[in-house]
Amino acid sequence: MILYIKNMVCVRCKMLVKKILDDLGCETHKVDLGYVELKQPVSAGQKEAFKEFLQIWGLELIEDNNEILVEKIKSSIMNMIHNDDIMSPLKTSHYLSHYLNYNYTYLANVFSQETGTCLRDFIIAHKIEKVKEMLIYDGLTISEIAWKLNYSSVAHLSNQFNKITGLRPSQFKKENSKFFIPLEQIGMLEAV
Repeated sequence: MILYIKNMVCVRCKMLVKKILDDLGCETHKVDLGYVELKQPVSAGQKEAFKEFLQIWGLELIEDNNEILVEKIKSSIMNMIHNDDIMSPLKTSHYLSHYLNYNYTYLANVFSQETGTCLRDFIIAHKIEKVKEMLIYDGLTISEIAWKLNYSSVAHLSNQFNKITGLRPSQFKKENSKFFIPLEQIGMLEAV
């Protein structure tokens, strides 16, 4: 049995979900961003208790098919951008289509209908947040970051970064004045 969960964005979320399910006596087979695979179906009481515990921690059980697809899209993007050392060489649209087995246009339409945010803007926002992280913590050059994140050029990366943050990457690195955005909020806020 698979349960889909909204707002799972990090390892701590996965640990929390596993702990809640363990405490409810539910055996997990796999816990990943956006979903948990259980060894057996849960009872109605366990499911209701699980929903309540999730809400306490800002998570939500998803049962609508379109909402489930949106969470799969978000998880795929987060895995691709934030968890891989080097992004897939595929274009993001091809990666999502291949990984989720849907046409990219369909995925983009469902995403924008459900979230009110353009999928392309969501992807760009996550890439820019990753650029910030790489500039501050990894000490990489802008050229290295552009290569790792599959930008066509340093100029393209710089222009997107400037559009989102109002700063050039080199300015951001010097000033370090912008704070990081929590993963669950990236791409869901107005551009700064």
